Amino acid sequence: MAAISQALVVGGGVGGLSAAIGLRQAGIDVDLIEISENHGVYHVGIIVQANFLAAMGKLGAADAAIAAGFPYDHVVNLNPAGGHIFTQPPIATGTGYPLNLGITRPALHRILVGRARELGVPIRLGVTVVDIAEEADGVTVAFSDGSSGRYDLVIGADGIRSAMRDKVFGAAHHPRFTGQGVWRYNVRRPADLADMQIYRGKPGMTVGLVPLDRDTMYVFVASAEPGNPRFAVETRADELRRRLEGYGGHVPEVRAQVTDPALVVYRPMESMVMPAPWHRGRVVLIGDAVHPSTPHLGQGAAMAIEDAVVLVDELGRHDSTDAALAAFMQRRFERVRTVVEASGSIGEYEMNPGMKLDIPGLIRNVFAMLAEPA
Repeated sequence: MAAISQALVVGGGVGGLSAAIGLRQAGIDVDLIEISENHGVYHVGIIVQANFLAAMGKLGAADAAIAAGFPYDHVVNLNPAGGHIFTQPPIATGTGYPLNLGITRPALHRILVGRARELGVPIRLGVTVVDIAEEADGVTVAFSDGSSGRYDLVIGADGIRSAMRDKVFGAAHHPRFTGQGVWRYNVRRPADLADMQIYRGKPGMTVGLVPLDRDTMYVFVASAEPGNPRFAVETRADELRRRLEGYGGHVPEVRAQVTDPALVVYRPMESMVMPAPWHRGRVVLIGDAVHPSTPHLGQGAAMAIEDAVVLVDELGRHDSTDAALAAFMQRRFERVRTVVEASGSIGEYEMNPGMKLDIPGLIRNVFAMLAEPA
């Protein structure tokens, strides 16, 4: 017998939508609320890998993602001039899904929202949690629209700026700026670029080219940004082009396409792993609310969707929430911690290339772990 019959999911991103889908598939009633009124995502791409697709398969959404994106086999690491350094090993899950996939964030969002609605998940926009009152056998939640509801479990999946984290655990846990920022921009895909390319070797800087569909790819730049500066929108195309100077390979033709400052997406990199446990009473947090990662391993969304799938799995295995949440933590904490810390180590190396770090070996070891079931 499942530990719960009624759940609330707070947050409509990858982790929250995945949790809602998984709960409904398990026959659990679920409400999903999202503070944003338009429930949109920014327009650039996302890198996902075989472990992400394995989790999506359990939600009935992998095939749609593959059809909407661009599957590719290799992640090729190059020097700034475009010469080959090494090719990353894949996450070999043995599930039959592509090893890597580029997909636009709007396409992924549409797929997850569509799957949730197909299963009958009610999604309420422009609504958040005002208060939580926990009792022995349930949680009563007061919402910002004046309504309330009673649930067996509340799942906080409200992202890196999680209000649920502050409500449940206080203000002691917040992500920290790592010293780098990431710039993203969509461009035309050259016909001969059929794998992801990463250009390494400039101090503080890494450039990536990621195919997204037949016609489109996106460029990302991970760059040292001392002091965590903010950039006016009108300057962002110039700033990104400046960071793309001096590279060979496909980068010069990409750089020439960076023209519209309004289409440049810039985010400071922030990271943390909140200490275990990620639950208190009948409230549990998942995804970026507890373990935002830097993008160096392309695993942020994968860790969120794995959280959701594992949580639903453990809720079905146990007849009490305490036992289910303890088992969830047992399965998730070390896997997530390893990913976040390894990703952060690559960023540290990029900013301090004099430090010793075997990047190919680190990636190989982490990806071997991720090939194992979540």
